[in-house]
Order: sequence, then structure tokens, then C-alpha cells
Amino acid sequence: MRTDVDLKKVGQVADLPPDGSPIQLNTEGIYRNKAFVVVGRIVYEYDQGAWNEWHVMMNDGSSAWLSDAQQEYAVSFSSKSPNLPAAARVEVGEQFTWDGQCYTVSVITPAHYRGVQGELPFQYWDKTDVTFVDLRSETGKFATLDYSDPEPALYLGEFVEFEQLKLKNLRSFEGW
Repeated sequence: MRTDVDLKKVGQVADLPPDGSPIQLNTEGIYRNKAFVVVGRIVYEYDQGAWNEWHVMMNDGSSAWLSDAQQEYAVSFSSKSPNLPAAARVEVGEQFTWDGQCYTVSVITPAHYRGVQGELPFQYWDKTDVTFVDLRSETGKFATLDYSDPEPALYLGEFVEFEQLKLKNLRSFEGW
């Protein structure tokens, strides 16, 4: 008998919608000479469509995210930074500096959870509408302010080309 599962909440997150991503659970790759495996996924929807956030486990035991949106890929890691701004106080074009890197707010996206799959580093029960603030640097760095919890979270990383990740165990499509 399991006591760590609230059965009333199981099944509240919808089945995942079909998508065109070749990435799937157990896809393996390499980022900055570290091997990783995809262990989970969150699908978010917003006014212009949907995107995947793939939870990856690095071979050193660390956890990262591989964002997959309209064939644009970014790898990011959780970062600690005090005094992150409230979502309502952030504006497109505003600049922030973290770890000595200047980032500019490029888009503020209200979204909601569409579905989850596999292993995630947090519980996602009862999460619905969330706000994400994406930032870019002039050097290809990427940052996200995630407002899905009462305290904002910061993720720092960079954009990567699909080929750079040396992915294997990809999902195949008819005609590919």
C-alpha cells in the first residue's frame, strides 16, 4: 500500500498532446562534454501554441532543462539569485545581470500546464496558469524567470543547435 500518493490528484493532468518533437523520454545526448538522458517532460500551452520542457539528468547527477520550442533549443540550470522581481514588475526590454552576464527581457509568456510525463524534480499538482519571463543576452545566453511557485525561480543557460546535442534514441516520424 502506498501512502505517498493522493489518489484524488492523480489523473488531473491531461494526456499529452501530439507534437512534432523528435525528443522523447530516454533520449540521450551531450551538453558541454557531459552526457545526459531525458527523464521527464512538461508541456506548456500559450496563445501561440505549445512547447516542451524536457527534464534531463546529467551524468554527474545534476539536473537541467532542455527547452524545445519551434525548433529552437536551450539548455538551462537552476540558479540561485536573491531578490528576483515580481512578475507584475517586469517589462519587455528591461535588463538584469546575473553571474556577470547582462540579459534583456525578450518576452513575457502567460501559459498553463498541458501535461507531464516521466520524472520531474518537483510536484506539479494543482498548477495551472503560470508566467514565464524569457531573457536573452547578446552572446547567446538564455535566462528564464519562472513564476509557477510563490517564490520566483531563475534558470540560466544558453541556446544550442540541435546537432550540438548529439542526440540519440530520438522518436522517428513517418517519412523521416
